[in-house]
Amino acid sequence: MKNPERSYQYFDRVMALFVTVLIVSNIASSAKIVDWGVSLLGVRLSFDAGTLLFPISYIFGDVLTEVYGYQRSRRVIWTGFACLALSALVFWIVQRLPGEGNWQAYAGDHAYQVILGGMSSGGIVLASLTAYWAGEFSNSVILAKMKVWTEGRWLWTRTIGSTLVGEGVDTLIFLLVATLAGVFPWEIFVSLAVTNYVFKVAIEALMTPVTYRVVSTLKKAENEDFYDTHTDFNPFRVT
Repeated sequence: MKNPERSYQYFDRVMALFVTVLIVSNIASSAKIVDWGVSLLGVRLSFDAGTLLFPISYIFGDVLTEVYGYQRSRRVIWTGFACLALSALVFWIVQRLPGEGNWQAYAGDHAYQVILGGMSSGGIVLASLTAYWAGEFSNSVILAKMKVWTEGRWLWTRTIGSTLVGEGVDTLIFLLVATLAGVFPWEIFVSLAVTNYVFKVAIEALMTPVTYRVVSTLKKAENEDFYDTHTDFNPFRVT
């Protein structure tokens, strides 16, 4: 008879925060592009608004893998994927429902399409889901392997190192797919790519002290510090 899987006090809460950040950042990305009005090496620093929040999901991803291990992190990544797909479906259904008369007068279907329509458009959904899946799994696998290689030392090297790869994969895939689908014009591709990547990695680096504190607190509270020494890293294995 198999022993029941160990339960944790804070695992579900971290997962809930992770999924919330994903969905809110995805909505913000569709709703607005921010322009700081400055340039870096001739590249305009403009970015989709979700960039302000999305890097936090990688911090949660780091915490989940560092404390609970890749297998549980994999479950959370798939949960986030399913929730993103569900939110896209809901926005698609709402977009096709008939609008009430007064709402049509002050807002209307055109406003919905311009601001939130991207959440249900094939291009943005495909870009978001593909980039999220590839980026999060890249981040989690690299962090888990680096933890074994470093024997649990130098947490900052794996949180930042995994983010450099994960955010790079995420940013490139998202913008490439979205631009090919006509969501963003090619004229701002380089600007969005550079700004998004630099900003996301910078947030991860700046948040390193917070990551250290959260990881340390959770390890003590959960009495867990998982090492993926014999882990099957197949992303499609969910059990």
